[in-house]
Amino acid sequence: MKRLTVLIAIGVVAAACGGTTTAADQDIQLVPPGAAFQVLDEQPANLVVLDIRTPDEFAGPRLPNAVNVDFYDADFADQLDELDKTATYVVYCRSGNRTSQAIPIMRDLGFESVYEVDGGIVNWAEQAFPLEQ
Repeated sequence: MKRLTVLIAIGVVAAACGGTTTAADQDIQLVPPGAAFQVLDEQPANLVVLDIRTPDEFAGPRLPNAVNVDFYDADFADQLDELDKTATYVVYCRSGNRTSQAIPIMRDLGFESVYEVDGGIVNWAEQAFPLEQ
């Protein structure tokens, strides 16, 4: 009983310090390209467009103002961990496969606001949303 009381007290102190992001603090969504475009159009001050394709893929058409972190890099999670967790992210890959694997990593790292583009850049381009080279 004493051990349980100590564990509860530690939990209360940790919660009061606000040291971690909880699932309730996170807004992580799979969205169609139109909804992602709306986020880009609104341009939140802390917006990051994150392309997780390879550098060769990134050299081709991409979403406007995107930055690249290669999903296949051995230190992918470490690179993500260096990013601002409080920024708003629009994340995409080619078809959605890599983002579906990256989102749990971002969730575990404590990212607060992430929009995953459903169907990746393929779906984005098929719906004729803007791209840059």
